[in-house]
Amino acid sequence: MAQSFGQTEINWDKLDKTRFYVVGAGLFTGVSVALYPISVVKTRLQVAAKDAVERSVFSVVKGLLKRDGVPGLYRGFGTVITGAIPARIIFLSTLETTKVAAFRMLEPFRLSETTKAAIANGVAGMTSSIFAQSVFVPIDVVSQKLMVQGYSGHAQYSGGFDVARKVLRSDGIRGLYRGFGLSVMTYSPSSAVWWASYGSSQRVIWRFLDHDTEYDEHTPSLQKIMLVQATGGIIAGASSSCITTPLDTIKTRLQVMGHENRISIKQVAKDLMNEDGWKGFYRGFGPRFFSMSAWGTSMILTYEYLKRVCAKDE
Repeated sequence: MAQSFGQTEINWDKLDKTRFYVVGAGLFTGVSVALYPISVVKTRLQVAAKDAVERSVFSVVKGLLKRDGVPGLYRGFGTVITGAIPARIIFLSTLETTKVAAFRMLEPFRLSETTKAAIANGVAGMTSSIFAQSVFVPIDVVSQKLMVQGYSGHAQYSGGFDVARKVLRSDGIRGLYRGFGLSVMTYSPSSAVWWASYGSSQRVIWRFLDHDTEYDEHTPSLQKIMLVQATGGIIAGASSSCITTPLDTIKTRLQVMGHENRISIKQVAKDLMNEDGWKGFYRGFGPRFFSMSAWGTSMILTYEYLKRVCAKDE
């Protein structure tokens, strides 16, 4: 990468990996605590039946708080955190190693820095997402069933282990991977778009700020770096949510269905069209848009901060 961009980024080979994983687990858990309720609201909106009373963000939040108080906004949280730590280790390790390899492969080509960043980050984002889905999907299935339990006709459970036990009993191991193909189709492009948008938008912003040449030896302030990274996170989250929400809605509906209600992707799409037209595919778009933008910005600032904290001493 050009020297100027190198001054704002810390590469994988410069990190203390042990400290990175340990400190990262704590930091990302904190971010998850702050943003998890948005996922609960988004999921409930996506699976709501046509005649459900709670079909807006406000009504879902009000209903959860009335019935369960604040804990209602954290249904399935324990399951998510348990699975998130190994999943993030897989994701981040694959992301960084693939990104480095992709940049090296692109070196012989005469591409602009922005284009190289978009391609390398996009390939790394897609590859890391595919690997991480092996852990994320079972966690998704269990946590989403907990999120919607008792809502719009969905079954009640006593906890994550109860969900897993009942799914395994009725569908076997395949039940925990329901929607795996669709998850790969949803999250892999989403991750590719997110990281490609993030990597390329940073280059565009730095160029706008006249910090885009190999001969610019001035290192930007930490505040300016964080502002550019946060802006890139917002752009990436907005781009990704707009493109992938329809697939996410179909996937969520498939994953929360009981054994007796198993239907195809085509039928789920047809039902959504019959209920709300094309807008049905964008159910929960508001919370998802906000979640991906807020999560993206929080995650990338946390991630870049984590890399600075865990950088090896020169």
